[in-house]
Amino acid sequence: MNIRGRILLIEDDPEAALFAVTVLAKRGQFEVTHTADPAVALELAADGCWDLVVTDVDMPGMTGLELVDALRRIAPALPVAVLTAHVHLRTPELVSRTDEFLTKPVRIDQLLATAAALIGRPAGQP
Repeated sequence: MNIRGRILLIEDDPEAALFAVTVLAKRGQFEVTHTADPAVALELAADGCWDLVVTDVDMPGMTGLELVDALRRIAPALPVAVLTAHVHLRTPELVSRTDEFLTKPVRIDQLLATAAALIGRPAGQP
């Protein structure tokens, strides 16, 4: 199996994480590493070996905006897709700092298309 890219998934809901890992790894043929802890995710992101971050925004210990800002400091060109069930968290500040904003429940085809598009895009391109 050819791996299409490396995705760091940050999701504290076990069912949502299982869904995203299954879809992205099995159907999308991406290599997916999952953590529920935003602090651990930032340590992993510092390795610089990721093609995409997919993250929830409503997690304990750190707001979505804080997480995205920290990711941008660590790896400014790394694409970040937000996946959340809380539409009210879709603030202009957060949307402007991310590459894609997906609402749960996300469709399988939408998740796969978003990952493929963001990974296939040249760094720094909208």
